[in-house]
Amino acid sequence: MTVQLFIPCFIDQLYPEVAFNTIKVLQKAGCTVKYNEQQTCCGQPAFNAGFWGESKDVCTKFVQDFDGVDYIVSPSASCTGFVRNNFGKIFENNAFQSPAKKVATQMFELSEFLTKILNVTDLGAEFNAKVTYHDSCAALRECKIKDAPRTLLSKVQGLEIVEMKDTDACCGFGGSFAVKFDTISIAMADQKIDNAIATDAEYIVSTDTSCLMHLDGRINFNGQAIKVIHLADILASGY
Repeated sequence: MTVQLFIPCFIDQLYPEVAFNTIKVLQKAGCTVKYNEQQTCCGQPAFNAGFWGESKDVCTKFVQDFDGVDYIVSPSASCTGFVRNNFGKIFENNAFQSPAKKVATQMFELSEFLTKILNVTDLGAEFNAKVTYHDSCAALRECKIKDAPRTLLSKVQGLEIVEMKDTDACCGFGGSFAVKFDTISIAMADQKIDNAIATDAEYIVSTDTSCLMHLDGRINFNGQAIKVIHLADILASGY
């Protein structure tokens, strides 16, 4: 199966290893991975900041970049959720409405693509650690993803997964929310980290680097020992 890879801004600029590990995982699952080097952003940051006109321009380019492909896979539930849930509205009564809606149906987050489209749950990964999983708002609420990451993690040799209290609670990032309401954002992150530490886990795992970046910032500031890691990094380990 041939898939087109979409790499979000956060990963491109700050966590490129997640992108490379996503390719390794998809290839391990039997996919031919293609990457359109002309791709940019999905348009979400501008949209959420209220710059809808500018966002529409970026979204138009996204549609053009991925028009005609069968599957678009991204290691980000946030970008996936934005494309899937907003492109139809952004291009309502627009010439791009039809291709935009089609692109939206072809966009998948990595874990759901592996489990629902490829029917793959065991990638032969090995990761010797105790981890706890953070349900990002985008994954859980926008993409309805809950079981897929846990199913994949449960098959990783040497890994023990434990559930933290309020795992479905927001980490406090929320893009510009963390800037506009920094005090609330920090409190939410600290509560999430405390819940994770209470499980004795060594790592917090998630589908979204934006959440992990936010949590990691507070972990480093507080001098705590727990670490963060993207799901793709675990699934690519051991081979």
